[in-house]
Amino acid sequence: MSKAVMLHKYGPPEVLQLVQRTPPQPGPGQVRVRVQAAGVQPFDCAVRSGRFAKPGGAFRSTLPQMLGNEFSGAIDAVGSGVAGFKPGDPVLGWVMAAAYAQHVVVDASQIVRKPESVGWYPAAVISASGQAAHTALHALEVGPGDTLLIHAGAGGVGSFAVQLGQLWGARVIATASERNHDYLRSLGAIPVAYGPGLAQRVRAVAPQGVTAALDAAGSNALDTSVELVKDRRRIATLVDLDRAAALGVLAVRSQRSIERLNELVALHASGRLQVLISQAFPLERAADAHRLVETRKVRGKVVLTVD
Repeated sequence: MSKAVMLHKYGPPEVLQLVQRTPPQPGPGQVRVRVQAAGVQPFDCAVRSGRFAKPGGAFRSTLPQMLGNEFSGAIDAVGSGVAGFKPGDPVLGWVMAAAYAQHVVVDASQIVRKPESVGWYPAAVISASGQAAHTALHALEVGPGDTLLIHAGAGGVGSFAVQLGQLWGARVIATASERNHDYLRSLGAIPVAYGPGLAQRVRAVAPQGVTAALDAAGSNALDTSVELVKDRRRIATLVDLDRAAALGVLAVRSQRSIERLNELVALHASGRLQVLISQAFPLERAADAHRLVETRKVRGKVVLTVD
């Protein structure tokens, strides 16, 4: 048997249940991965709460439901037609709503080999959060000469975006609570506290103006961005998708690819992209992991681990 976390009704973290199931089998073009770690995202918490259960939104979820979109582990079974991978290979990759489990079946086109120098936990959080940040900054065409504002810069996606923005030549300003300002400075960003008066604080550190903004926070982040950035086509949100069209800004959904993932893995392996794991919980404590993520005070990423 194989362990997995399932959702049979929407609600608070307590609705997450650890179940035993028959291990899934890979089909043609697929591999089965024995999971070592899975990333926990705010998106997972939103699905669990029922936010996407109603029709008409950007996403749609149905019950029963698994969760988890990013993972690392070792291949333990290979389907027909798979070339380049074999049992025992360490890999990382992405999957839709299936990673909170002891075993996950995934298309071979959605995994890459994990370098020996990359740990299981960092590997587990690059596929979704890292690619989301990369997608958004690419959509914003961030480059040399830009002053980039990132809302929720100390979070999972924000931490990647801060570093990628600088690697691509931008001057980066990032919002966070004051407890995370030293962390943002360590990543090379200029930290500003969020809350009332944010626009004025950003102007104080960027009197030349802000040329692009990424919202990874929600709430009033888009309003502040619209106030600060002249060209609304250079404002993107990963979370407030329903308001994006009304404001004339970019609604960004992660565009995942092997090429993008390999680039991010190479950056981390070379030491140019840090990955901070705030806390690791065993699979059976998925509810505790969700409670922590929902505090919105997580620095970096939270992972679930499988024995």
